[in-house]
Amino acid sequence: MRVDFTKMHGLGNDFVVLDARAKDLPQIDGSIARALADRRTGIGCDQLILLQPSSAADFRMRIFNQDGSEVGACGNASRAVALLHGAPADVETAGGTIRIEPAAGGASVDMGEPRFEWDAIPLAYGMDTAAMPVGWDGLDQPGAVNVGNPHVVFFVEDCGAVPLDVLGPEIENDPLFPERVNVNVATIENRGHIRLRVWERGAGLTQACGTGACATAVHAMRRGLVEREVTVTLPGGDLTIAWGEDNRIRMTGPATEAYRGSFEWDDFA
Repeated sequence: MRVDFTKMHGLGNDFVVLDARAKDLPQIDGSIARALADRRTGIGCDQLILLQPSSAADFRMRIFNQDGSEVGACGNASRAVALLHGAPADVETAGGTIRIEPAAGGASVDMGEPRFEWDAIPLAYGMDTAAMPVGWDGLDQPGAVNVGNPHVVFFVEDCGAVPLDVLGPEIENDPLFPERVNVNVATIENRGHIRLRVWERGAGLTQACGTGACATAVHAMRRGLVEREVTVTLPGGDLTIAWGEDNRIRMTGPATEAYRGSFEWDDFA
């Protein structure tokens, strides 16, 4: 069976998108996702995105990380899917229903409401998620936010100097985080600008992380360090994050279609 795909990216965070809304595909599982995401023997991507029909929204988006794990949210993929869909839509995800709206060169996404309760992150035991009394090799007192997936956020003097390739996997897999966690290190440049690097759960260092930008911005806003709308600069470029009085997060930024192709399903099954 030959299957069509679209290769897309948001600020360099790249995706293979499979559209099963009008055409049935074989069952997707972690092993298929890993095979397609492999950059040497597959198509190569940070995440595999599967679009399906939904009874609760206009359509459903499933998200598989490079390691085959399925996750609840992906901000950059949401913008890519908005560009591909070409019209405003409500999208069902495992992390909740989001609203996508394509715009010139990208999209705006209503990412929903953040969660701060320790058991909603989730953490292994109760603590203050605004200033957690924990640390790892110089990174300490982080905040934790769930924006459809779990994030831990550290504010540092220079996020570029943090050995995130070493500390990221250690923190991601710490027993404190029973579902693992995305690790964000951020530098507050001023009240309207944050620099950010992210170690993504199941994908490693990426050029950009939309949910990481949302979590980091909201945590900074919660602590009164920045205004309620900020620019977040990641290695791949800038996102605008706003946290409204309605408690909902809106993310705006670019998305790009790289190319289209097809593959034989049996080559990866």
